[in-house]
Amino acid sequence: MFARQLDDSYSPILRHRLDALVWARMASNACYRFSPPFIATIAAGFDVKVSTLGLALMVGEFAGLLSRFIGHAVDTRDRRITMTWGMFGVVISVLFASIAVNPLMFGASVFFLSASKVLFDTSMIAWINEHVPYERRGRVIGVIETSWALGLLLGVAVMGLITMLTSWRIGFACGAVAVLITALIVIRQLPKESGDVGAVIAEKVRIRGKALLIVAASFMLMGASQSLGITFGPWLEDSFDGKSWITAVVIALGLIELAASITSARRTDTWGKEKSVVYGSVLMVVSAVLLTIGQQHWLSGVILLVLFMGGFEFAIVSLLPIAANLVPGSTGASLGAVVGAGTLGRATFSFLSTWSYESHGFWLPAVISALLATGAGACTLFYRAPRT
Repeated sequence: MFARQLDDSYSPILRHRLDALVWARMASNACYRFSPPFIATIAAGFDVKVSTLGLALMVGEFAGLLSRFIGHAVDTRDRRITMTWGMFGVVISVLFASIAVNPLMFGASVFFLSASKVLFDTSMIAWINEHVPYERRGRVIGVIETSWALGLLLGVAVMGLITMLTSWRIGFACGAVAVLITALIVIRQLPKESGDVGAVIAEKVRIRGKALLIVAASFMLMGASQSLGITFGPWLEDSFDGKSWITAVVIALGLIELAASITSARRTDTWGKEKSVVYGSVLMVVSAVLLTIGQQHWLSGVILLVLFMGGFEFAIVSLLPIAANLVPGSTGASLGAVVGAGTLGRATFSFLSTWSYESHGFWLPAVISALLATGAGACTLFYRAPRT
């Protein structure tokens, strides 16, 4: 299915395993993305305010602080092994989230979920890097990143429907089962290969100079996305009695993100990776600014939200090939820093945005998102990736 997007000039090792990787990542992304749109429902289950659960999510997302160690582990071990650790870590974390008895336990589960996701995602992209030259990675990463959109479009939508019929705990548990099934398929599809073992690095790699601009861009892009992604559910419920609409909006967001991922797969290598990130950031800024006005009407607000998330998806997918090449020969350290910065962005604005929403309304998270997207575009504009 997904491998058909790559012609025969790509490595057969990659093409024969691509579908399994995308499905596994889709399942893990669904679990990772489930909480923000349903934060009000989960908070009600714990009988706490949205901002309280936002604080729990913030603590959970601080797993990004482990990114340096995770990146080093990926660089020095068999990719198949670290991918396996990451996938089973996601399963265990999600199961614990489903049985959490209070926000503290839920936040701890999200912490380990975030760390496991960083490990799995970094290992997978490092494995891809070993089979695809830099000039052609944009297309492959674009195909892989359809799993982010599909995780929302299919995974979160299904988990949301299950939540409406039963409870959010059952929704989480079903997500864990899906990750387990796809993990077993990946393990079977990825036998140990001579090229899978990362080079042993004597000392930990440090990200310096202009490379820090990409790390900062990741922080701001993910923070901008989280700022609106975690508050649109409460906005719909509070302003338009739209609890039953959340799943429908999730499907719309999944569709636009899927379109953005496909566009990135087809255009990023041609347009240029840095320019593509800037284009996506500009769309985010314009949509977020207009949303401060359009949020008074549900239709215009939802349309602008969908456009914003489409711009984000295009920008973040275009950023990943740059991120994987920050330190040539050390993909794990490069991606660990960038993905970790992204999770820190999500952590920071999980609480700040829910607090801003409760204190001032939906317009303030939109302003925060616009400012962050502006910063991300500026950082990428001034960066020039090394070509190796």
